[in-house]
Amino acid sequence: MLLVIDIGNTNIEFGVFSGMERKANFRLRTDRNITSDEIGLHCMQFLSFQGMNPADFEDVVITSVVPQIMYSMTSAIRKYLRKEPLVAGENLPIPIRNLYDNPKEVGADRLVDSYAAYKKYGGPLIVVDFGTATTFDVVDQTGAYLGGSIYPGLKISLEALFNAAAKLPRIEIAVPRKVIGKDTSSSMQAGIVYGYAGVVQNLIRQTERELGSSALVVATGGLSGLISEISGMFDHVDKSLTLEGLVMLYQDYLEDCRKQEDGK
Repeated sequence: MLLVIDIGNTNIEFGVFSGMERKANFRLRTDRNITSDEIGLHCMQFLSFQGMNPADFEDVVITSVVPQIMYSMTSAIRKYLRKEPLVAGENLPIPIRNLYDNPKEVGADRLVDSYAAYKKYGGPLIVVDFGTATTFDVVDQTGAYLGGSIYPGLKISLEALFNAAAKLPRIEIAVPRKVIGKDTSSSMQAGIVYGYAGVVQNLIRQTERELGSSALVVATGGLSGLISEISGMFDHVDKSLTLEGLVMLYQDYLEDCRKQEDGK
């Protein structure tokens, strides 16, 4: 089995895979001050609950956009799972042609998503990832990463509204029955959800206009289902895209290692 870990700005998601089949997963809130022992003990508790132990795992694969947590994470993997982790974009290559002006500026998670989406669905495509920020990543028909756009995440937008307007309450993100709200909470929900969907739709249209053609649109991230519920703009909603992408990278890595061994 393989343990894959996606370290985002808000949450850390752990997934257990056997081949491409996900067996289990759990999340931790991202805490930049978390210690390696805290991470390790959470992992061991989760594995115990699932009837698993460290010896069940062949390797551990990580992608991260939070450098501050990587020392604790890698130390936890070494200490508790007895594995040397493979980190996407570092000791685990992401085999995608990166056409960003400065390729090092692109978050590894965006490249993993783009790589996985192209392998699963082909191109050209737009990957919309609803995370702390909402990212729009573009892959051409040859599988090259062209770049994209970044927009404040839905939760960040809602939190900014709550913090900046003294009389507005903190509300749950949900799809309201109508755009014309009859109370403050439903009015805020209508504005944030339908307004956000409009932003997403416009960015997709502008991206396709620059591409000069239509593109498959793949949505991922926690709130992708909610936006999909009120619009028909996505061809695929794939919430496991990042974790599956890490598994695909690992499989490619093993294949490359086998080829190198055969060539000796």
